[in-house]
Amino acid sequence: MAEKNYDVVIVGGGPGGLCAGMYVARARRKVVCIERFVTGGQISLTGDVEDYPGFEHISGPELGKKFTDHAKKFGLEIAQDEVSEIYVDGEDRVVACASGNTYRGKAVIVSTGGTPVKLGVPGEIEYSGKGVSYCAICDGAFFKDKVITVVGGGDAAIEEGTFLTKYGLKVYIIHRRDKLRAQKIIQQRAFDNKKVEFIWNTSVESINGNGTKITDLTLRNHITDQKTKLDVGAIFIYIGFHPNSNIFREEIEMDANGYIITNDRMETSIKGIYACGDVRAQLVRQVTNAVGDGTTAAVAAEKYIETLEDKVAQRV
Repeated sequence: MAEKNYDVVIVGGGPGGLCAGMYVARARRKVVCIERFVTGGQISLTGDVEDYPGFEHISGPELGKKFTDHAKKFGLEIAQDEVSEIYVDGEDRVVACASGNTYRGKAVIVSTGGTPVKLGVPGEIEYSGKGVSYCAICDGAFFKDKVITVVGGGDAAIEEGTFLTKYGLKVYIIHRRDKLRAQKIIQQRAFDNKKVEFIWNTSVESINGNGTKITDLTLRNHITDQKTKLDVGAIFIYIGFHPNSNIFREEIEMDANGYIITNDRMETSIKGIYACGDVRAQLVRQVTNAVGDGTTAAVAAEKYIETLEDKVAQRV
């Protein structure tokens, strides 16, 4: 267990956090980014990225590595740890971790993203890692020449469903409505792919297996109320995610869904604590606006610290 002191502590190593770290480090501040998994965040779990300026096509893991390497070049420290709590201690903002380590900073930037929403059906927990997955790029290759299903109708579901055709014999995309929410260009790619078949107005009632792996799904059609079985080798679930915002000791302003509310400087209702990326309440959640958030948060945090330093200088 150790206590470490920094100018800025960043929680979460996604695009927003890494971009913030790059800007803070460039300002010659001592800064650390705490990440529990792998830097790059959700982008590192995405197959292909085609909507980041300057890259007509790049893999998610490659882009995530570029973000990481770029930030580290300017002096960003990376610490692998799991944050359990963020709290205020005088003028310090403290990040406590499950390991027992604590990180003190004059400012904290929260870039914790979210956690995939689960279907909440029988068999989902039992067969997690045995055919149930929330990450196509992580697990897709395990199901080569299998029948694969994807649940959802947004960008992630359709993009990853199309990606999974690289491995699957066939990919069924199950959606509870009769139209998709994904961008039209993403939809068209899926419609044009001969390996993709849509199952409309349908939800998954249960995930069934033999104890070691899944074997089939029980589906229910919302129009006819008819239940059917679908033999599959895997199911990938993309129905949204919950923001990872339940780590504050003090009360912090959030919207009804748990997303952190900030001003235009990315400052939360607690002075010296900033939020950026998917954990923040906003209209869209894309890698492009995450890095914009991170830039703003870093500059705002720097100005906040300068204000604190001016106050100290005036006392002397």
